[in-house]
Amino acid sequence: MIYLLIPIGFALLFVGGDALVRGAVGFAQRFGVSPMMIGATVVAYGTTTPELFVSLDAAFKGSPGIAVGNVIGSNICNFLLILGCSCLIWPISLARGASLNSTGIILIFATALMLLLAWDGQIARWQGALMVLLLITLTVYNFQKERRQSTSTSALSEDAEEFADKAPKSVAKSALTFGVGLLGVIVGADFLVKGAVALARDAGVPEEVVGLTVVALGTSLPELATAVIAAWRRHSDVALGTVFGANIYNILGIMGIVATVTPVPIPPQMVAFDLWFLLGITAILAFWVRRFNVMNRVAGAGFLVCYGGYVSWQYLGTF
Repeated sequence: MIYLLIPIGFALLFVGGDALVRGAVGFAQRFGVSPMMIGATVVAYGTTTPELFVSLDAAFKGSPGIAVGNVIGSNICNFLLILGCSCLIWPISLARGASLNSTGIILIFATALMLLLAWDGQIARWQGALMVLLLITLTVYNFQKERRQSTSTSALSEDAEEFADKAPKSVAKSALTFGVGLLGVIVGADFLVKGAVALARDAGVPEEVVGLTVVALGTSLPELATAVIAAWRRHSDVALGTVFGANIYNILGIMGIVATVTPVPIPPQMVAFDLWFLLGITAILAFWVRRFNVMNRVAGAGFLVCYGGYVSWQYLGTF
C-alpha cells in the first residue's frame, strides 16, 4: 500500500503546485503587480515549488540521495525529456537565441559551482546561503534588464497570461486557493518521499537512483505539461527559455535553500558521474543555442534516446 503514496504524491504536487501559483497570481493582480513581474517571479519560481518541498522534506528525513537527486535529475529531465518532447511536437526556432546566450553561460557557471561545492561530499549552510544570494542578485539584475526591453516584457506577459486567466478574482479566493495549493504541495512532497524511500529499500536500489529518476520525473511534470502545451501551439521556443531559467533556479534556489536550512551530504556517485553528466549536457546545449538556429525533430529524438539511456544506466548499474 505504501507504493500508492508515490502516484498520490505526484497528483498532489501537480494539482497543489498549479493552485498555489494561481492563488499567488491572484494576489499579485489584486495588488496591482505588473504582468512582467508576475511572469518573472510568481510564475517562474512558483512552478518549481514541488521540487523545493520534495528536496526539503527529503533532507529533513535524512534522505540526501533523494534531496540532491531530485535537483540534478530534474535538470537532466528538463534538458533531455522536456526539450526532446517539445522538439518532436514542433521544432524549436532559436530566433531569440542571442538573448539566451548569457543565460546559458550563467547556467554553466551555476552547474560548475554546485560541482565545486559538492566536491568534498557536503554543501554547507554558508555555501547554500551564497547560492541563494547569487540567485537573488541574478533575479534583480534580470528584472531590471527585462524591464528595459519591450520584446522581453511582452514574452513575460504571455508567460503569465495563462495563469492570470485562471487566477481567482478576489483576495479571499486567492488566499483560499493559495492555502489549498500549499497544503497539497506539502502533503504531496511528504507522500512522495515516503513512497520513494520505501521503493528504494524494497527494490534494493540506492535512494539517489530513485531521486535522480522517479522523483525527478514526477516533480518535473508541471514543466513537462507546460512545454507540451506550448509546443502544440507552435511556441516550442518558450520551452527553451523556461528550461534554462528553471535549471538555474533548481541549482541556486532549491539546492541553496535546502543547504541553508540544513547541511546536505552529497552521495559520491553524484560527484563522480551525475554532476559531470549534467555539466556536460548543459555546456553542449548552451553551445548549440549560441551556434545554431534550430532544434529539429531529429535532435528531439536524440534527446529522448539519451535520457532513456541515462535512466537505464542508473538502474543497470545497481545490479
